[in-house]
Amino acid sequence: MQATPVRAQALAENLRVILARINAVTTTGHLVRLVAVSKLKPASDVLALYNETGHRHMGENYVQELLEKARVLPREIEWHFIGQLQTNKCRKLAEEIPNLWAVESVDTSKKADALEKGRTTLTSTSPDAPKLRVYVQVNTSGEAAKSGCAPSETIEIARHIKESCPHLSLQGVMTIGSIVRSQAKGEENQDFLLLNETAKTVERELGVKLELSMGMSNDFEEAIQMGARNVRIGTAIFGQRPPKPNETAKD
Repeated sequence: MQATPVRAQALAENLRVILARINAVTTTGHLVRLVAVSKLKPASDVLALYNETGHRHMGENYVQELLEKARVLPREIEWHFIGQLQTNKCRKLAEEIPNLWAVESVDTSKKADALEKGRTTLTSTSPDAPKLRVYVQVNTSGEAAKSGCAPSETIEIARHIKESCPHLSLQGVMTIGSIVRSQAKGEENQDFLLLNETAKTVERELGVKLELSMGMSNDFEEAIQMGARNVRIGTAIFGQRPPKPNETAKD
């Protein structure tokens, strides 16, 4: 499992370019976390990027792909699951990947409960395992094809995580906005505005501080300017992906 030197150097350069662009729009005193999303790319790419740069925050969209990569890649990698989450796979995800840094796509209390069960089992055998960070995914665009809870449902899901899931840590809120809005020029992204407003409502109600996870390859700079502290970049680092069988791959 080894990328060619040329491939490794190209990945490292792509990462450096993105980090420079992030730094250019980040205000003093704020840190922005870059999650490098390797969906449908080989584990050798992830290993090359890690070995060349030391970058640790990596993201995956599919549970099985993440499970397979986590088994063979260094434990120092801090994985983010960012894809559509099925309740029946939550427990396995939380239990079998000790270095799962966060699950960013929790949109029901039932999924939070399943993650809680998985993390509880992990800590029973590995007492030093940290709490699993979770983000509530909000469907800010209202598109039927998008996962995420309605903005009005966010408070109750967040409250449930905070009060009923002791092995989970409420990290923030996440959105995958409308492609049309991300490509619009000359106006503020309404998805980013709504996520920010939703987060502030939850913060006031529950007395917590939340991160905003928003922004991908095409719109991460605007997302940062509008408050993002966690951005998820795939194609700008790893290149275009092959489509998954029976599915169109999206960043």
